[in-house]
Amino acid sequence: MSGPTDTYPTIILSGTDPDLPDEFSNDYSKYKNFKEMARGGSSLLQSCWDSIMGRTVALKTLLPKASTNPRERRRFLREARVTSQLAHPATVPVYEIGRTDEGHLYFTMKCIAGENLFKILQRLSWGDKTTEREYPLHVLIDMMLQAAQALAYAHVHGVVHRDVKPENIWVGKFGEVILLDWGVAKVWGHDDKDAIPTEDLDHKIATSKDRQLQTLTLEGQRPGTPLYMSPEAVLGNRNIDERTDIFSFGVLMYEILTFSEPFRGATIRHTFDNIINFSPPSMQKKAPARNIPDALDRIVMKAIEKDPNDRYESMLDMIDDLRATRLELLSKRQ
Repeated sequence: MSGPTDTYPTIILSGTDPDLPDEFSNDYSKYKNFKEMARGGSSLLQSCWDSIMGRTVALKTLLPKASTNPRERRRFLREARVTSQLAHPATVPVYEIGRTDEGHLYFTMKCIAGENLFKILQRLSWGDKTTEREYPLHVLIDMMLQAAQALAYAHVHGVVHRDVKPENIWVGKFGEVILLDWGVAKVWGHDDKDAIPTEDLDHKIATSKDRQLQTLTLEGQRPGTPLYMSPEAVLGNRNIDERTDIFSFGVLMYEILTFSEPFRGATIRHTFDNIINFSPPSMQKKAPARNIPDALDRIVMKAIEKDPNDRYESMLDMIDDLRATRLELLSKRQ
């Protein structure tokens, strides 16, 4: 597995998690013309005009109800700083961190026009002809390669994303592919204090009958999204490494290529049971009409092996195989 090197400086907790000094301030008044883009449980994303730089930026704010929660503040600052320190073409540039006039945390970043991958997959699954022409198989693989490169870059810098899913992959109007949301990332040397004992989580799941699958980033729960979590993440392993991202990335590719999630259950508990115990059919068997190449099937099924030792050792190894498959597909089109 990738570790920190002198060539690629390691990102560490002391550089991502500390709160802002009490006396720190920014000229928040320079931001004008706010327009809401998205709203989550703890944060708000808006576009606005930076009147000093003369450009539109995306501004993410920690909502008032989350501002006093140390865990939410830490994750918010970690997302901003990890994203800023992972300067890669497939990560979004972060411009600054500050406080609003009301004292709430915010950070600004490049505003990208486009949509998340989940919306594209929805249209593809509906058989939308325009989307099918825009995103043939080799283009989808190229998009995945860009996201995979961002993960490989993060791994070499000592960061595991832990929440790879279609909603966190942004596809721009000019072919940009951006891997978003590093708020639950595991940073080098971190023993995953967000994890809780499996029996405690089982109790939480058992007492939440038939609730919808949702992101597990609330107080007292493991980071990650159930459909894409690795077995070791579900089991509460505090020492997960980049192979957990490889598993999530494999699940993502399975969904892209078959339009179905390999481990979806009726409840979160059922989904976790599937992740730990169920072996999904090959993609070729799951979606024979999609004409998935043998090599691509082998790549994805290797990535979602239960035992981390049976998966790719590194994201770079998986990238090598994906590149070879993409070249083979392109050669057949000529």
